[in-house]
Amino acid sequence: MSKYHPKWDYVNANLDIVQMKPAQLRMARAATRLSVRDLAELSGVTANTISRIENGSDAKQSTLDRLRATLEKAGVEFIPENGGGIGVRLKE
Repeated sequence: MSKYHPKWDYVNANLDIVQMKPAQLRMARAATRLSVRDLAELSGVTANTISRIENGSDAKQSTLDRLRATLEKAGVEFIPENGGGIGVRLKE
């Protein structure tokens, strides 16, 4: 019988979080009517970095997390690829 370990609470804890794709970033900005500069100001991520991510460049996870949190605060919900493709929608 194995013993409980507190670290196990964190194993797979984020499996339900959808990894934000470049297309979702563009869609989320369009849905919220935020320009690249607006999102940069709100998130603290430079406009050039946002543009590079939207064009498919890699980014640090912390940068993606910051952008995602900002967009979620603005009312965006990220939709996983569940047979219908990735997407975003605005929360009610």
